[in-house]
Amino acid sequence: SAYVEQLIREDIRDMTGIKAIGEMETLYQLLPAQAGQLLSVPALSQGLQMAYNTIRSWLLTLQRFFAIFSLAPWSRGVPRAIREGQKIYLWDVPRVQDPGARFENMVALELCRAVSTWNEMGYGRFSLHFIRTKDQQEVDFLLVEDGRPMLLVDAALEAQQPSPALIKFQDALKVPAVQLVGAAEGYRRIANGGQTIMIAPASQYLAGLP
Repeated sequence: SAYVEQLIREDIRDMTGIKAIGEMETLYQLLPAQAGQLLSVPALSQGLQMAYNTIRSWLLTLQRFFAIFSLAPWSRGVPRAIREGQKIYLWDVPRVQDPGARFENMVALELCRAVSTWNEMGYGRFSLHFIRTKDQQEVDFLLVEDGRPMLLVDAALEAQQPSPALIKFQDALKVPAVQLVGAAEGYRRIANGGQTIMIAPASQYLAGLP
């Protein structure tokens, strides 16, 4: 968007002293296609022919200026879960072209806002993560309170059933789970052993967050 381009060309350039503004703009233009994926800094470094540490520094700068935000993986209590890496999302959601990725980005943004609100209001120490195993099973989001998992959330634009990964990770962590979908007729609950997974329309569910 014109706002982010102005942000990079003016605010970031003036406040950070970064000279390669054109290359940073190119990096930002590549990020919508990375939304919701495990980010490969080496691949970005190679594609832009810039040093790894430079790309890492620019990504941190884009986060500081609220162009993107990132989630770290959660591994405690999940067998074979990855411990390193990050997923990134854009604050400017419409820049994400793929409908499924844009839906996931929108959910990430609303959950991130809720976590920030809860922390600012002193309700506890909340954080937002994702879970991904070495065999590439993944649940998009895990809400954590005071270092303890509290809620699994998966975002699937059209799926009307919980993913196998959501079922598996709920079994491992023993926490409530929600499958957010783009369109659904109200809420449904699906039994998962002694627990339940709620299928919910994203617009209604997210509207209930602070």
